[in-house]
Amino acid sequence: MPVPIPRQRAIPAVESGQAPAAPQDEPSAKDEPSKKEAPRKEATVDNNAATQLSLLVIEDDPGGSTVVPELVDSAGKPIRVRTARNLTEAERLLTDDVHCILLDLALPTPGRSPDDDELAVLRHVLELAPRHAVLALTASGDAERGAEAVRVGAQDYLFRDELDGRLLSRAIRYAVERKRSDTAERRLAEGRVRAQENRRLERGLLPTPLLEGSSLRFAARYRPGRSRALLGGDFYDVVRTPDGTVHAMIGDVCGHGPDEAALGVELRIAWRALTLAGLCGDELLGTLQEVLEHERSDDEIFATLCTVDIAPDGRRAGLCLAGHPSPLVARPGRPARLLPYDNNGPALGLLPGARWPRMQVELGAEWSLMLYTDGLIEGRIGEGRERLGQDGMVSMIRRQLSEGLRGEALLRAAVNEVRTLNGGELADDVAVLLLDRES
Repeated sequence: MPVPIPRQRAIPAVESGQAPAAPQDEPSAKDEPSKKEAPRKEATVDNNAATQLSLLVIEDDPGGSTVVPELVDSAGKPIRVRTARNLTEAERLLTDDVHCILLDLALPTPGRSPDDDELAVLRHVLELAPRHAVLALTASGDAERGAEAVRVGAQDYLFRDELDGRLLSRAIRYAVERKRSDTAERRLAEGRVRAQENRRLERGLLPTPLLEGSSLRFAARYRPGRSRALLGGDFYDVVRTPDGTVHAMIGDVCGHGPDEAALGVELRIAWRALTLAGLCGDELLGTLQEVLEHERSDDEIFATLCTVDIAPDGRRAGLCLAGHPSPLVARPGRPARLLPYDNNGPALGLLPGARWPRMQVELGAEWSLMLYTDGLIEGRIGEGRERLGQDGMVSMIRRQLSEGLRGEALLRAAVNEVRTLNGGELADDVAVLLLDRES
């Protein structure tokens, strides 16, 4: 079906109130952010400021199409026109340098009768060209069908017998700009949804301590080393078993990526399940090593771990170390110090059949016990190569305790000071948890 050149001025949908008003020759300032957010991949389609616009006309005319004359873009450059007589030919001509499609809604759709879906051809083209602007061409006075075409996904509609070159040129520019804006907004919304879902997922993977019935106070601080992540390869957990024993754990999977974070979550969940099932000490760590060996993606991956089980009376604890830094304990009237680590066993995943001795530790009536990962002690001091280390951390915690810091405030101050000493964000994940008992 040819595209005629009428003698009267056309009234496109954008001027008849059926569609949003079209922009003038240049996009408005409001559209500028959408240009910046449009993906680089679509630059060949959307960047009409530097590229000559191209129109693909899809209409049914066995005798050949009438080319609409005097189609120009906003810079006065001629708009190139291609013509396809059917959808098969259109698919062949639909390359990335086509910016807009003018589709005759009366075009028959292969395999469908006219009664099936009057917009079947439009739906087919939208599936075929999801990144291209589409103008629907319909019979004069059939505004209802044109409006439905816009609702389905076309950028605008035009009347077949009320069409001239100037108004078609303007409608093409409008459709391309609107498609660009719609695409940018959609992708921005999709990005926000994905980010929200990731944050909800990662927050959900962080533990909720099970301390109901315990007099111990709990605090934790967590900072992943991955940029913009909420979860890293460090993991921790605290649970109270029915006999009144409080079990605490902190660990570190080597590496900082999402795979290590996922493995850390698996180990934490396995530890909680095994602890609630009654396992402790060497037996528990041996089973965790089996879990790690089955779940890790590479035989070189290992994890360090520190577990503490505090007796129901709160005055003593059992300590197991698997290649992990020893906890720090602080008591009233005594300087904070590290618990013994002479019997530190190997990290999980390094030695098949390894053993992890359980050490008995006397805590006393009132104490604070801090478990941490090596991210807290491996930050640098200033611009040199010197690192904070365990001795530096102990001195820092002693000073902060003397200043009256406790609980969340103590952990927040410790992590912030380590970051300041490092001159910025730490490269490694940092996890710190604190258990306090008052007499």
